[in-house]
Amino acid sequence: MSVFFAHFNRTLVVCVHGFYNVVCFTPTPLSISLYSRPSCQIESKAFLKSTKHEKTLPLFWFVWLSIRVCRVNTWSVVRTLFLSLSPPPLPQVNVCWPVGSVQLPRFTLLESGSLLVSPSHLSDAGTYTCWPATPEGGGGARTRITKPPVDQSVIKGTKAVMSCGVTHDPSVSVRYVWEKSGSVVDVSTSPRLRLDPDGTLHLSQTWSGDIGTYTCRVTSVGGNDSRSAHLRVRQLPHAPEIPSAALSQVEKRAINLTWAQAFDGNSPLIRYILEVSENSEWTMDRGDRGWLIPARSYQFRLCAVNDVGRDSSARRTDRLSLPEEPPSAPPQTVIASGRTNQSIMIQWQPPPESHQNGPLQGYIIRYCLSGLPVDCQMKNITRPDQNNLLLEDLIIWTNYEMEVAAYNRAGRGTYSHKVTEWTLQGVPTVPPGNVQAEPFNSSTVRLTWSAPSPQFINGINQGYKLLAWEAGQEEDVTMVTVRPNFQDSVHVGYVTGLKKFTEYYISVLCFTTPGDGPRSPPHRLRTHEDKPGAVGHLSFTEILDTSLKVSWKDPNEKNGVLTGYRISWEEFNRTNTRVTHYLPNLTQEYRVTGLTALTTYTIQVAGMTSKGQGQLSSSTISSGVPPEMPGPPTNIAISNIGPRSVALQFKPGYDGKTSISRWQVEAQIGIIGENEEWVMVHQLPNEPDARSLEVLDLNPYTSYRFRMRQVNIVGTSPPSQPSRKIQTLQAPPDISPYNVTLRTASETSLWLRWVPLPEWEYNGDQELVGYRVQYSRETSKEGVLSHVISDRLEREFTIEDLEEWTEYEVRVQAINGLGSGPWSQPVQGRTRESVPSCGPTNVSAFATTSSSILVRWGEVPQTDRNGLILGYKVVYKDRGSDSVPQYWEVEGNTSHSVQLSGLGKYVLYEIQVLAFTRIGDGRSSRPSILERTLDDVPGPPVGILFPEVRTGSVRLIWQPPAQPNGIILAYQITHRRNTSNSNAATVDVLSPSARQYTASGLKPESVYVFRLTAQTRKGWGEAAEALVVTTEKRARPQPASRPTVPQEDVQARSVMLSWEPGSDGLSPVRYYTVQYRELPDSNWTVHSASVNHEASSYIVDSLKPFTSYQFRVKATNDIGDSEYSQESEAVTTLQDGKDIMEMRLTDSVALQTRFPKPFSNLINGVLLGFRVRYRELQYDRLRSFTIRTINSPASNWAELTAPYSVRNLSESSLTQYELDNLSKHKRYEIRLSVYNAVGEGPTSTPQEVFVGEAAPPQSVTIQSSTATQLDVTWSPPPLDSQNGDIQGYKIYFWEFQLQNETERLRTMFLPELGVKIKNLTGYTTYMISVAAFNAAGDGPRSPPTRGRTQQAAPSRPSFLHFSELTTTSVNMSWGEPGQANGIIEGYRLVYEPCTPVDGVSKIVTVDVKGSTPLWMKIKDLADGVTYNFRIRAKTLTYGPEVEANITTGPGEGAPGPPGEPFISRYGTALTLHWTSGDPGRAPITRYVIEARPSDEGLWDILIKDIPKEVTSYTLNLDMLREGVTYDFRVIGVNDYGYGSPSAPSPSISAQKVSPFYEEWWFLVVIALVGLIFILLLVFILIIRGQSKKYTKKADSVFIPQLKPLFLLVRPQGSDSEYEVDQNRGGQQKTHSFVNHYISDPTYYNSWRRQQKGSHSKLHYGQDQRAVKGHQNQNSRPAPGWED
Repeated sequence: MSVFFAHFNRTLVVCVHGFYNVVCFTPTPLSISLYSRPSCQIESKAFLKSTKHEKTLPLFWFVWLSIRVCRVNTWSVVRTLFLSLSPPPLPQVNVCWPVGSVQLPRFTLLESGSLLVSPSHLSDAGTYTCWPATPEGGGGARTRITKPPVDQSVIKGTKAVMSCGVTHDPSVSVRYVWEKSGSVVDVSTSPRLRLDPDGTLHLSQTWSGDIGTYTCRVTSVGGNDSRSAHLRVRQLPHAPEIPSAALSQVEKRAINLTWAQAFDGNSPLIRYILEVSENSEWTMDRGDRGWLIPARSYQFRLCAVNDVGRDSSARRTDRLSLPEEPPSAPPQTVIASGRTNQSIMIQWQPPPESHQNGPLQGYIIRYCLSGLPVDCQMKNITRPDQNNLLLEDLIIWTNYEMEVAAYNRAGRGTYSHKVTEWTLQGVPTVPPGNVQAEPFNSSTVRLTWSAPSPQFINGINQGYKLLAWEAGQEEDVTMVTVRPNFQDSVHVGYVTGLKKFTEYYISVLCFTTPGDGPRSPPHRLRTHEDKPGAVGHLSFTEILDTSLKVSWKDPNEKNGVLTGYRISWEEFNRTNTRVTHYLPNLTQEYRVTGLTALTTYTIQVAGMTSKGQGQLSSSTISSGVPPEMPGPPTNIAISNIGPRSVALQFKPGYDGKTSISRWQVEAQIGIIGENEEWVMVHQLPNEPDARSLEVLDLNPYTSYRFRMRQVNIVGTSPPSQPSRKIQTLQAPPDISPYNVTLRTASETSLWLRWVPLPEWEYNGDQELVGYRVQYSRETSKEGVLSHVISDRLEREFTIEDLEEWTEYEVRVQAINGLGSGPWSQPVQGRTRESVPSCGPTNVSAFATTSSSILVRWGEVPQTDRNGLILGYKVVYKDRGSDSVPQYWEVEGNTSHSVQLSGLGKYVLYEIQVLAFTRIGDGRSSRPSILERTLDDVPGPPVGILFPEVRTGSVRLIWQPPAQPNGIILAYQITHRRNTSNSNAATVDVLSPSARQYTASGLKPESVYVFRLTAQTRKGWGEAAEALVVTTEKRARPQPASRPTVPQEDVQARSVMLSWEPGSDGLSPVRYYTVQYRELPDSNWTVHSASVNHEASSYIVDSLKPFTSYQFRVKATNDIGDSEYSQESEAVTTLQDGKDIMEMRLTDSVALQTRFPKPFSNLINGVLLGFRVRYRELQYDRLRSFTIRTINSPASNWAELTAPYSVRNLSESSLTQYELDNLSKHKRYEIRLSVYNAVGEGPTSTPQEVFVGEAAPPQSVTIQSSTATQLDVTWSPPPLDSQNGDIQGYKIYFWEFQLQNETERLRTMFLPELGVKIKNLTGYTTYMISVAAFNAAGDGPRSPPTRGRTQQAAPSRPSFLHFSELTTTSVNMSWGEPGQANGIIEGYRLVYEPCTPVDGVSKIVTVDVKGSTPLWMKIKDLADGVTYNFRIRAKTLTYGPEVEANITTGPGEGAPGPPGEPFISRYGTALTLHWTSGDPGRAPITRYVIEARPSDEGLWDILIKDIPKEVTSYTLNLDMLREGVTYDFRVIGVNDYGYGSPSAPSPSISAQKVSPFYEEWWFLVVIALVGLIFILLLVFILIIRGQSKKYTKKADSVFIPQLKPLFLLVRPQGSDSEYEVDQNRGGQQKTHSFVNHYISDPTYYNSWRRQQKGSHSKLHYGQDQRAVKGHQNQNSRPAPGWED
């Protein structure tokens, strides 16, 4: 290191020279003079200020310059000096010497920049100039700000970027310093600030504290510079201050708004937004005038808007109500309709809500006669919710005009447009006049009359009704309707179809659409006399050859006074032989004489009056030939089928040698069958020549089958053959349901029961049969309501949605697809007492103080009381909270006001009033009344926290008071040090929108107390205090101690916790959080998160009684939450009470209350028992009860009815209890309560029940009628246990041991004491129980009785399966029927080809005896033919069949035929050889060998399972029948089935090799030897006989007689049975064989070839099953296998 001194322009520069570094000090600025161009030029952005010809360094700068200074002198070149401004070196600077000699060899430019001249000459003297140059080619740069910051305006919370772009020499280091309003910005103090290396300042999350002027200062060796810019932070404007609203004194429906302008958010305000609220919703002002509605309450709030947006914390004005005005619009949709002839129903809708201009008080209805100058009448409706009115007592059939107007407290509004309507037509009030009646003929009466005056017709004259009735038969009226004649004054009409010579009363009435007018006075007259009808019961007795006796009776229709009889007779079809006699009127028999023997005569008898001879009654008879019994009619045909009649055509049968006097028609009705009963339905007398007749009085929509008989004087013929089955057409029902009863079901429902129509009274499709129930108020004139029940079997209906405590009239009618039947007699019933369905009227509320409201109300409308009002309840709740409504009860029905106290201050309350009866609370009044209590001083602000605490300042935040008690106008904050000698306090008043405050200038590590209070117009309220320590060493609080619960502080639903606070962490606790959990395993639940910070105890409420709990506590300060304290010990709350109940009837004089066991969480302790309260209800007395004023307001229902009887049930495990000793046919009210050790819980709501069920029926018997029917009969219960009128019976039946799955119900109604239960399962055991029912309900069932149906046809077999299908055979199997319906006796199999084979279609029937086995081998099939197989099972008869088709032959993919087999024989064994064929689509799995007798026998499988690898097989001859020749073939089998068979093998006999003694030569020798022996014997005998006398002896020799064998075959095409009869004399049982293929003729031949007496063992293919009959006792070889 060295020190040297330099002198520049008379300035001494002291430099300390190190290694490539020089440190210089100068007392004055150093100036370097430059000769012709700048030399050693320095360009810096941070330190030096650049001029044109000089660079100036600051005084006494301690610098490190990174530029090489070239001292230029005429005498020397100084060495390079290194002056560096910063430790890192700048880029290398090139030194340039412009003299051209640097190109000479003696001039060398060193790396250091020095110029070396060696050797130097004198000529080298001169001026040398050196200047530095950067690699870029320029010289040094001066430091300056080229991109200064600019003024900015940003939105609060966004980011601001202040740039400070500097241009400087790269070798100069630049320093950036930012200042705000003269203060240096330290970016390390806040994470929001960041300074980039290029000098850019970033400010994030800008706020109002960032507003100011920012200066960027740049310092460097190369110069200094600074620039400034202003930052403006825009934010939302503040809401206008102190908005107020007042009614305009100039305009109606106008409100003046005023306010003070507030802070604009550092941005000019653009506009104000005005929002208005009528209720809880705020809407923007539409900007037009006149939208305010009278009587509405409005509240306004103003929002200021700048370019940032609008403020969300708008100030609200006080709510202001406009005065009411009369409604400005009429009611809407006014319509009128005539309801009766003296009433009109007018209906309307209220005026639009925006035009009501105040709460409607009612409506005015103005009406008068249309078009007449008469005064209008008024009706005032005081219920605003009523929107209809029935105008009554009007004039019949008169046109009225009506108007409706609404009114409120300000007056009546405008009337609606006029509507006109006529009252309905009435009935005439006077009868027709001048009525004259006279007989016109024997069956017609002529009447004349004059029309009544039009003013008395009361409607449009629809005509006249002419009435005629016989004396004493007023109900049977003949009526003729006559259309009105408006042209003639005298009307004429005729009543026809009257009875002849009969006395009638005649009357006339006028009628309109609604009904008939009064009848005219009746006229008495008699129709004219006429010829009589036929005589009755014409008969012949004492028939002889020349005489007979004729008898008769008076005509049924005399039609006058009988003067005598005329009798005549003539030979048949010979009128010239007629003989006539006239007899007196008392003669009713006559002997006809002078007849010719054996001659047919026609005998006629007729009655006579003054009008002449009546209708002839004739009959034919042969003299001397007594008449005989007639024969039946034939050829019955049916036509003209109607609902109640049909026409029958027939051919008469044999007349029995006399004329037919009467035709009889019998019918089967409903149930058609061979064994069903025939009933006489029609008779036609005295029509012997009839060939058709009309059968009347049939039941509609009923199945009939008819037959006829013909009657003559002898008797009645046998019945004809039945006709075809027909069904009559439908018709409306003829009768109404009967035994209709009505019982109370609930407060709004009635229980209606009736006896349904019998099936034969449906008169139509049963699926369309139902009932219509019509009901109406008994005293109401309004229209009736109805309900349709579509179930034909329904016998009860609950009428819902009725008015409570109201008498109703109900009736029922039956309906079907064609119409309705007659109505039943009306019955009456009353609904139960209920809760009021409407609240009191005229509810009003008025705030009297800041914590009380006076509520008034009126009466509940009479129709909505639904019982006796016992008192009222005022329901009120804070409109702005979700709290549960509170109730203020007012006992008695005379008090109609109450003062609510203890309310919240300046709180808007919703207020309703309800009335209650003994049943419970009714509906609350509508709409809710809104009333706000008066304002008061506010409560303390809440939620005070100190989120930022420094040693010298704090920032606190808060929330408005929980009880503002008015509109907050300001906040006042006072803070001082929390010392005893500190009296100085700082007080600040803040705007009402303020929610935070920063206090500065505080002393470190000190405790300060802050007091915050709010102000309303009533003054400053209660202050909230909070302590804070000015320290930065705050921490979370320590957990509190373990909570304790003293036993004396434990209640049923609350406990009091106590704890000791932990350390607050130098930050005072703000609040505590209390949690609890229900043991044993519930989760922790927060009970309160705002327990006062000064508290060390807390009452936990809303707990469950008699429940164990644990508790824990945590503290919260400004830093955060502490850990939870240790859990408290388990604490069990005390006991309390609760209720629950359900009821059910059991018998006549006992009531059984059933109640589920109460839930443990509702017992509130240890359940000790129950209390049942019950009493009889006197509904008959209550129906006449009228509400009256009761002297004592506390009068309750108990004072008006009988007291309760109480029964204590001390067993807590009970779930039902029977109340006995009750009265029959009475209604009872029952309540239930539970009690524990603490006391009794509340009683349940009352339940009403009717007592009196019927006892079960007796002597239930069951008779099995058919396979699907059981006949059940029973006896009614004893009279003393019927408990009222029995309405019917319910028959429950189910399959034995399957009650739950199969139980069904059949209902029968009186007087039925039996039922035919049909559609049952055959041969099945059923259990049957019967129960009676009456109006009280169903009685108990009788003990089940067992019965079983008869056997029936079984169901179809469950399946039909085929296997081992070949070209000529198949193995068939089947499943048992799903329902046997009896004992299976066997099966019948029928099969046939679907198409004829060789022109022949053979049907084969096989009967299989027994229930097993379930398979059969079929062998006589043809190749490639589709067969239809059908099989059915048999019990007593055959059931339905199951069928399937199968086609013989190989299927697709089956193997091809193997090669033709050949046979080799070795002794008693045969060996078949073959070659494999085509395997098909799958490998061959096995082979099968079939065999048959060569004489066209059937192929059958001989060997089944031959391995696939084998191509030969050896079989023993013992398997075959000896002496029979066989053919063999081979079939391959794979997965696709049996393949095609091979060609048949050569025939081979099954004959074995005979022994020598069976050879022919041996037999010949034996025969010859025998012959010689015989000849010798004969010779000896002859010789001997010559010497002796022979005596002939007759020896009887018994020759056994062979029993012939017969084969009986039934013809094909029917059921074929093959039987072998071994003894036609009947000494042995007939034997039936099984093989169905016996039908093949080849098998018959094989029988004939069979050796007699041969016995051999069974061989393969022989069917050992007996398909029909018994197993053969003598084993015989199967056909075809024996020669």
